[in-house]
Amino acid sequence: MIPGPSTNKQRALIAAVQVLGLCVWFSATAVVPSLRLEWGIDPTAAVWLTASVQIGFVAGAVASTLLNLADRVPPQYLLAASAFGAAICTVVLALFATNLSAAIPLRFLTGVLLAGVYPVGMKLMASWSKPSDRGRAFGLLLGALTLGSALPHLISGLGPLPWRAVMSMAAALTAIGAIIAALLIKPGPLLDTRPITPSPRYALTMFRERGPRLANIGYFGHMWELYALWTWMSMFILAGRDQRGSEQTSTSFIAFAAIGFAGIAGCLLGGWASDRFGRSPAAVTALVISGACCVLSPLFFTAPTGTLLAFLLVWGAAVIADSGVFSTSLSETADSRFIGTALTAQTAIGFLLTVVTIQLVPVVAEFSSWRYAFLLLAPGPILGAVAMASLNARSNPNTNFQEDFHDHSLDSSHPGRRPDRGAFPHRR
Repeated sequence: MIPGPSTNKQRALIAAVQVLGLCVWFSATAVVPSLRLEWGIDPTAAVWLTASVQIGFVAGAVASTLLNLADRVPPQYLLAASAFGAAICTVVLALFATNLSAAIPLRFLTGVLLAGVYPVGMKLMASWSKPSDRGRAFGLLLGALTLGSALPHLISGLGPLPWRAVMSMAAALTAIGAIIAALLIKPGPLLDTRPITPSPRYALTMFRERGPRLANIGYFGHMWELYALWTWMSMFILAGRDQRGSEQTSTSFIAFAAIGFAGIAGCLLGGWASDRFGRSPAAVTALVISGACCVLSPLFFTAPTGTLLAFLLVWGAAVIADSGVFSTSLSETADSRFIGTALTAQTAIGFLLTVVTIQLVPVVAEFSSWRYAFLLLAPGPILGAVAMASLNARSNPNTNFQEDFHDHSLDSSHPGRRPDRGAFPHRR
């Protein structure tokens, strides 16, 4: 398949739906200061506005994995239904919730539904991407996820908007994404369309295969750092600003720049690098840089705003640059019949880890101050770098896998199918 207008259009649509569909993810996190004042909740309780989404995502991903939903339901419709459901949950919270006990179940259910947005979007993007440019395609997708996650910070930073208006706007954007998915997105010709026998055990058996196992370990190290940084970056900035005493720059705008703008740049650069230099070198480089930022974060805590912003932009780019690389590597090494299941299981375990670090960072901050809180995150990228260094040439799109792709040409009588193994040969 040679990329053409239809391919590029579908990739752009999938990316757009990810931006819109995922902006409800951090919609509550972005308005925590307002909720703390209105509902009288302490920082420990406020953590659950984010943690409940992560736990819900894990629950939804586990259910999807056990039922093989991502491989049995037409992906564009699963994506649309999930995004619309997440929008409904968010707008109900915005309009009717008056305390934390009402908000947390709605945030949990939002997370459950988002498990049908992010992994399914990855599967759709893979169906439109041949191995030689799949890294760039996944980089685009992860850039969309990053921008969508950061959008509530931008909305909140536009002015003194009521928190209910911020969340309602996020819900409206996600509903638009659901409509686009239902009406305009189609699976690509590289989708394995063969009927499958449900196999929930594949989520575990894939760990017996070297390629999927190492790609997953790299991803887990990456996730140990990523969402805790995104969740608590604003508090890190704010605590340092309070110590400096005279800074007036909006915390929301700094967080949006570091998570959104820098994140997009990092995703695109990481995707390009993984196609150009190989999956492993691209991931290891990003992990080493983000791990170094964890270690160096205390030195920049009270730095001037310009210096701090430059540091956070580097960190924001590096922490997400490798995310698409892990998904790409897994999609290239897992059984082609269960790519959706493999990606969903990967994200389920990864997001379960995020619940741990999101909870632990403020605990560390309480005992040692926010200056040292992010040191907790450093072991994740270090472990991930070791795993991806071990993966080595297996994930290089210019070597073995590239040859496998060309050796198994598309069967012209059955578009989207391999003669015997589907879109991507299963390799042990």
